[in-house]
Amino acid sequence: MEPKWNHSELDQECIMATTITVKNIPAAIYKNLTMSADRHHRSINSEIITLLEEKFTARKRSPEEVLAAVRALREKTRGLYLTQEDIDRAIKEGRH
Repeated sequence: MEPKWNHSELDQECIMATTITVKNIPAAIYKNLTMSADRHHRSINSEIITLLEEKFTARKRSPEEVLAAVRALREKTRGLYLTQEDIDRAIKEGRH
């Protein structure tokens, strides 16, 4: 996802840049952030903006979209069954 502030279709007079500083970021979160930025070929700043946009501009899906997604997932997993033994093994391996 490309940051919305980078899109040329935005009216330039509507863009109001604001600078913030985030302090005391836990090392694990910073590591995940840098890995995500690398994976998406973005700077850390662009990655943060993209994550904030995804969080705060999430659109609601219509019932039809949800139903289509459920049907697609059902089709994708058709024939896959988990036994209690499979579940117990996964829990024991720490994949719960």
